[in-house]
Amino acid sequence: MEQRSSGLQRLVGEVAKFGAVGGAGVLVNLGVFNLVRHVSSLPVVRASIIATVVAIAFNYVGFRYWTYRDRDRSGRTKELTLFLFFSAVGLVIENGVLFLATYGLRWDSPLESNVFKFLGIGIATLFRFWSYRTWVFRALPAQEAESILAAEPRRSPSEPAPKTQRVP
Repeated sequence: MEQRSSGLQRLVGEVAKFGAVGGAGVLVNLGVFNLVRHVSSLPVVRASIIATVVAIAFNYVGFRYWTYRDRDRSGRTKELTLFLFFSAVGLVIENGVLFLATYGLRWDSPLESNVFKFLGIGIATLFRFWSYRTWVFRALPAQEAESILAAEPRRSPSEPAPKTQRVP
């Protein structure tokens, strides 16, 4: 039972970190989206695609160096290729929702655009979480992951500190 709860704790921690990076990415995405819409005459979906691309770059840094820092780093080119592929699928999901609302339902006021942009981000986030953790940032065996996270091994307070030799 102990192993099962520690796996659940890891998943909860992963979801929390993914959510923190993703939440910051949502703010970047919506901020860039509204800025581009305000300062340019680009159509809504094009402005949204630009914002999504900026958020994807922002999120990669957060995911690689914080959320999934303990994951396999051996194949960076493959990792980045998969990240960009799954991010592109998420981009299509996210902006597909906005496209349907804007051009299918003719809901294109600033408020409606933001609501459907946010809804698209939410749907795409579910896909991204699954794909990133399954295919992009692959888990390492537990021992290897711990050694990456901790520069020195953890020890209990009652355990004596390791002896070091002084070399003159």
